[in-house]
Amino acid sequence: MKRVKELSQAFVEVNRSRFHAFLVPQEAFASLHKTLKREHPKANHIAWACRFLDDGQRITEDFSDDGEPKGCAGMPMLNVLRGNELVGCGVLVVRYFGGIKLGTGGMARAYAQSAKAAVSSAALLAYEAPGRVAFFTPFSQIGRWEHTIAHLGEFAIERRFGPEGAHWVVEGGQSAVGRLAEALTKARIDIKTE
Repeated sequence: MKRVKELSQAFVEVNRSRFHAFLVPQEAFASLHKTLKREHPKANHIAWACRFLDDGQRITEDFSDDGEPKGCAGMPMLNVLRGNELVGCGVLVVRYFGGIKLGTGGMARAYAQSAKAAVSSAALLAYEAPGRVAFFTPFSQIGRWEHTIAHLGEFAIERRFGPEGAHWVVEGGQSAVGRLAEALTKARIDIKTE
């Protein structure tokens, strides 16, 4: 499976209809949808498809044709996400009608082509289930662990400082969290993994 790290965009024109596609990570999907509705009030349709992961790491799929004939917009885009084994992301396509009817087959192809163009322009990363490790370090070791963490992978770090040191919660891909847990264990630091 794969994921996207950041927003990618593509533009496709079919028989004067303009399709502007946006591929975004799961956490940015809802806000981008609201933004596109606000920024494109004259767009005929803003169709979308998504493959999200729930808390149990199960894939949840959904789509919307946004007024296009049933199955002609959202489902073709969802099939592009499936075909590229993408998870934790969504694709939104803003359509401006160009005056020439595309028919249901032409419309399905245009939406799929738009989604494929957005996927092609994206930097795709291998998907890895998230991991988390929590630990405590005294003030004297904070610099060492900041340096170590920076060299082990991409992490989201949360720290709370107490009177004797820092309580860390570090989240990232399972393999990177595993490397960090191994380094902490070697340093004889008590850890809690999730």
